Amino acid sequence: MRKFIALFMLAGILFVPAFANAQDAPAAAAATEATPAAEETAASPTVVDDEIVAEEQSFHQLIKEKFIEGDPLYMTPVLLCLIIGLAIALERIITLNMATTNTKKLLLKVEEALASGGVEAAKEITRDTKGPVASIFTQGLMRYAEGIDMVEKSIVSYGSVEMGRLEKGLIWVSLFIALAPMLGFFGTVVGMIFAFDTIEAAGDISPSIVAGGIKIALLTTVAGLIAAMILQLFYNYLVSKIDSLVNDMEDASISFVDILVKHKLTGK
Repeated sequence: MRKFIALFMLAGILFVPAFANAQDAPAAAAATEATPAAEETAASPTVVDDEIVAEEQSFHQLIKEKFIEGDPLYMTPVLLCLIIGLAIALERIITLNMATTNTKKLLLKVEEALASGGVEAAKEITRDTKGPVASIFTQGLMRYAEGIDMVEKSIVSYGSVEMGRLEKGLIWVSLFIALAPMLGFFGTVVGMIFAFDTIEAAGDISPSIVAGGIKIALLTTVAGLIAAMILQLFYNYLVSKIDSLVNDMEDASISFVDILVKHKLTGK
């Protein structure tokens, strides 16, 4: 996602000089027709274009300059929100992917273990398998001697515990999604106040003073919005992943109870 944003911003940066050069082309052509001396200066824009391209190729340097222009005092909290939020999101992605289990294969193994070795053999299968689904099966098997009703209650109760573990950390990601734009707006408001103070002290509404102050102030807002958009994408992915795991847990739990009922009826 960061590479996509980088390419998008770089494309915009490259487009602006190209548009400016297109506007300057008629003036350059008229100067060439007016005087022969202009032919020597006609080659100079190529050098300038090469220098511009060389500067624009360093995207990291551009980001660094914008970070400093936006005032590190207000840009740093936004950057911290992005870094910490991404760290939590990546940790959750790894954890959720590791928690994914092939429920059909697990149910088949449990059914075969129950048929061949009974409940204890099924417990060994579920204990050796990682993931929330296997943990729920283990809790259900531990209550098997108390009846199917207790098994169902145990599965429901422990399923809520596993769901809470899956959702762990999401509250912090959502916090940083809301906090990053707020910090950006805060830096913008403070920057605007300083800009108007500068105008008041100068006693003149100079375009350079107004434009420069507003530009610096708005950089914090842009940073906050970019951080929030990146984290929002990760947050939505995590929510969809958790929903998928929860659905698998519910479906597998129903099938697991059916297997236990069948095993109890057969008396094996």
